[in-house]
Amino acid sequence: MHFLKKYDLVLGANLACSYGMLISFIIQGYGMISILFSTLSIFIGFVFAYLYFRDLKLLPKDDLSKNWFKAGLFFNVISSVGSFYLAYIMLTKHILQNEYLASVYYYLHFQYNGWFFFACMGLLVTLLNVKVAENSYYSRFFYLLFFTCIPAYFLSTLWLDLPFWVYVLTVVAALIQVYAWAKFLIIIVKARNGFLNQYPLFLKYIFLFAGFALSLKFVLQLASTIPVLSQLTFGFRPIVIAYLHLILLAVISLFLLFYIFATGVIQIGKYVKFGLITFTVGVLLNEAILAVQGIASFSYTAIPFINEMLFGAAIILVLGIGITFIFALKCSSVTKIEDSTR
Repeated sequence: MHFLKKYDLVLGANLACSYGMLISFIIQGYGMISILFSTLSIFIGFVFAYLYFRDLKLLPKDDLSKNWFKAGLFFNVISSVGSFYLAYIMLTKHILQNEYLASVYYYLHFQYNGWFFFACMGLLVTLLNVKVAENSYYSRFFYLLFFTCIPAYFLSTLWLDLPFWVYVLTVVAALIQVYAWAKFLIIIVKARNGFLNQYPLFLKYIFLFAGFALSLKFVLQLASTIPVLSQLTFGFRPIVIAYLHLILLAVISLFLLFYIFATGVIQIGKYVKFGLITFTVGVLLNEAILAVQGIASFSYTAIPFINEMLFGAAIILVLGIGITFIFALKCSSVTKIEDSTR
């Protein structure tokens, strides 16, 4: 319990800062209070990275998840450079659009494609119980994605006048990631063919949906290196939002929900199951609506009632995760009571 207490404090402080940012950004945008909460959350992230990196030494040396978690922590730390620079240009009022956007995308890239992705891959490797002795590619797969994650940042800045060698490096990084992921899928499907059979049907579909979304993400990254497509893609906001939602909702959020319930951290009840399915439907609808809006924007076609449809999808998302949260808490409380009476 003493070992976990330090993480309770760090995560509690981070949650407090998150709520502080939520409220202050709504009220004042980039103001003194919101920047203060944002800065505090970054430093709390540094503390978490230090504690977790140190405690990873407790895992066996041949545990493949260690590298994934270490990489995630590393990308979380370096993503802060984008936030600090963004805070600097906002406070000094020396705002140049290209620098502003480059800072935002820097932070988002190393959060979404770095910290979030590598941490989730660490959980997946643990769940699949992957061992280097089974296939040497598992270790090589990590290094391929780790070293290409850094130049892959420029996938977010292809609208800038980048040197030709940077563009070539970016294309190579995108190609390597598609190849690495495709080969990993082929190997893991053969090695863990019956992995999903132990889980309820709806959890299987959530896992497969997250896997499909991740595969689509790698393909879209590669497609964005085509100059004509990159100019169009970053010129229309709905496409950028759809891509970010694809990663955060369809990949990260759904995988984490699958992991939580697949590992028995929280028990699955009838209403929890309904909540998870509702949330997944909301994610699917949200992505479909944004995709249609993005494609239509290429021809400057306005989709009627698009904002209302997105609002409806958002309601389904909130409803789904709300039901899941409430009844998961009830299931957890019942489990604790049953354990205490034994």
